[in-house]
Amino acid sequence: MDLNIQGKRALVMGASSGLGRAIAKALVDEGVKVAICARGEARLLETANAIGAELALTCDLAQPGGAEALMRQVIERLGGIDILVTNTGGPPKGNFADLSAGAWQTGFSGLWMSAVEAIRVALPGMKARQWGRILLVTSVAAKEPLAGLTVSNALRAGLLGLTNSLSREVAAEGITVNALMPGYTKTERLAELGIPDESLTDQIPAGRLGRPEELGALAAFLASEQASYITGQAIACDGGYLRSI
Repeated sequence: MDLNIQGKRALVMGASSGLGRAIAKALVDEGVKVAICARGEARLLETANAIGAELALTCDLAQPGGAEALMRQVIERLGGIDILVTNTGGPPKGNFADLSAGAWQTGFSGLWMSAVEAIRVALPGMKARQWGRILLVTSVAAKEPLAGLTVSNALRAGLLGLTNSLSREVAAEGITVNALMPGYTKTERLAELGIPDESLTDQIPAGRLGRPEELGALAAFLASEQASYITGQAIACDGGYLRSI
């Protein structure tokens, strides 16, 4: 299938490793000019060279105004952004009783406001061109909360509301807005949680963890011309983990 996005310009946030890297690579493989960002410069540059990214910029998305400044740099360097993928690392872990106000603020700034800032800057150009793709990477936790990840559960669920609301506002202007909900996927982030693979795969009908490139393939399709009639959706890539209808 020809996804018909060769030559489009994309920004993938949080793309030095894991799911962000897989999404960026999938877009590069389709001929998209991809900019990537992350906090750590060394690993970011290594990833950019490995996947063939057009541009790599360091950015702390949890800092107020960080995502907005990043967007303006990318637009200046690439001439515009046709495809925006908002993706950040997980916010502070913990149950509600253990979380400080600072932990909530860190999560809100990094996960929520970085997406809002980026979208606000991206939309004018997308509207002018009457074409755009916005993908928000969330998690199955947006539908089925995961123990010990209260901040993530709450904020990622909110991103689904943003996805649906925004999609209705911009659909007539050739812009689609969708959320990706990865399930348990074999990444460094999952390893950091310290949960044995076997205890996770027992909960997944497919009987295995996901591979990052599987989410990358879904993202590339949703960013394509072939998915122009799909908008406002939250799509799981989870091996059947979610039980909700």
